[in-house]
Amino acid sequence: MITRRNVLQAGGWAAGLALLGAPLASVAAPIVEIQMRGNTDGSAVWFDPVGVLIGLGQAVRWINTDRGNSHTSTAYHPTNTGHPQRIPKAAEPWNSDYLLPDQAFELQFTVTGVYDYFCIPHEEAGMVGRIIVGSPTSTGLPSDNLPEAARQILPEVEEIVRRRIVRIAL
Repeated sequence: MITRRNVLQAGGWAAGLALLGAPLASVAAPIVEIQMRGNTDGSAVWFDPVGVLIGLGQAVRWINTDRGNSHTSTAYHPTNTGHPQRIPKAAEPWNSDYLLPDQAFELQFTVTGVYDYFCIPHEEAGMVGRIIVGSPTSTGLPSDNLPEAARQILPEVEEIVRRRIVRIAL
């Protein structure tokens, strides 16, 4: 005889088994947001945070919150205005194109490694950033192929791994 109790018990077991069978990857990691910022007189521009550690497959969204400037998020790669490659060899380079205030650009990172990027019109002013995906095996990146302002801004890989998020102290 089937009772109400048997039906509820069977339903509970089925729900529990379904949850156990669900892959962990189906729980999406939150999107990391990086703001493109500038001070009110336009004399300083930066990515906030300047360095982040994310998981493999996680996405990053750049949002232009600077009312006075348009910005880009552009990978250091020869296809982007002839810049040196500073992303993993297996990774696809990106260029957000110019983002006006309140516009955003999103990208999912599917290759482990260190990714350096810049803002096309503001690279010389030090508007650069670094994303570390997963646990990269190589931490040494040459700094001689960067503008001086960028060399001073980019946090060390080890610092990003240790702190997970690095912001510029203004």
